[in-house]
Amino acid sequence: MGQTLTEKIFSAHANKQVSAGEIIESPIDMVIGNDITTPLSIRAFEESGATKLANPDGFCIVMDHFIPAKDIASANQARISRDFAKKHQLKHYFDERDMGIEHALLPEKGLVLPGDVIIGADSHTCTHGALGAFATGMGSTDLAYAMITGKNWFKVPPSIRVVFKGKLQEHVYGKDLILEIIRQIGVDGALYKALEFQGDTIEQLSMDDRFSLCNMAIEAGAKNGIIAADSITKEFLASRKSLRAEPKYYQADADALYEQTIEIDVEKLEPVIAYPFLPSNGKSISQAVKDDLKIDQAFIGSCTNGRLSDLRIAAQILKGKRVHPDVRLIITPGTQQIYKDAHQEGLIDTLLEAGALISNPTCGACLGGYMGILGDNERCVSTTNRNFVGRMGARSSEVYLANSAVAAASALKGKITDPRKL
Repeated sequence: MGQTLTEKIFSAHANKQVSAGEIIESPIDMVIGNDITTPLSIRAFEESGATKLANPDGFCIVMDHFIPAKDIASANQARISRDFAKKHQLKHYFDERDMGIEHALLPEKGLVLPGDVIIGADSHTCTHGALGAFATGMGSTDLAYAMITGKNWFKVPPSIRVVFKGKLQEHVYGKDLILEIIRQIGVDGALYKALEFQGDTIEQLSMDDRFSLCNMAIEAGAKNGIIAADSITKEFLASRKSLRAEPKYYQADADALYEQTIEIDVEKLEPVIAYPFLPSNGKSISQAVKDDLKIDQAFIGSCTNGRLSDLRIAAQILKGKRVHPDVRLIITPGTQQIYKDAHQEGLIDTLLEAGALISNPTCGACLGGYMGILGDNERCVSTTNRNFVGRMGARSSEVYLANSAVAAASALKGKITDPRKL
């Protein structure tokens, strides 16, 4: 029997052929921490008596959730990671000088690669599966174990094959593909399983859209989301200034055993909106327009949709126009480099002239931390990944998940709007 893509990667790391359900110990290629989760890992690391990292070049800290610090507590929290990075002369440490949202920054820096096994103390670590890696979120003490040993244990997940067929309509993106999957199978439909994305639609999908697609695999309960590396992946890697190591390319076998196969014809798929209070509560943009949902805020950013293509989409829609007077439009570039590239393209000027606020790269608004918190009974259309009760602020607020085109069009009209109708 052949192997799935996830099984192939684990077999290479375990030095034996493995299959779904097997418990293995695997070397870790990249361990990712951030300013919220890493201090817990550091405490566990030091309490264990460890004095050095097992694989210093395979450990990365990205300060992205509350950076620059929003208050004294977050400043003190950040200092723990800063001091640790300095003490261990950490090569891959990213702060205000070269900052970004971790799951946008690491691919940009060439630090996560096809064939890798990657863990991070952040649930959206699965983003990196877009490059053909196994990537998943773990707890902070799990990270500490990998910091000390360079390894961790895994139960090899069974895989669900998701096959997307056909050409996407205008203003339908990777975000809509994952929202449609979650709508169909629910927030636990892929619990502790790998979602392996295939099909001719995927073959045409940009890297930015692939990152969005894999990013939200966790919202279906998946252990990881993954796409086999191809010419688009290789083109992306070739555009990096340097790579951490040589990529390793794997493909699923034709006779691989999948727990389930889901086929989706995207030809008629509209932009999908996830209504409160679950990412699985997806409805078509046509239905949302009928519901006449006025908004107070639109947000474009996060590790899901804060990339250059998202800013291009927003600028295209907003050029020469003004944001509705009742709406706050907040835009957060995913990294400083994305911010710089957007500025050079004139996108930042276009967005500012339209009335948008451009923030530094941060996770702040997405988790209701800062830079976009919602007040009582406010409604936001957001390109983020979660819309649980109180996710972006007040418990009475509402978050509607959508792609960047929908968010920009809605900011323009003051209510959730179909960008195809502008």
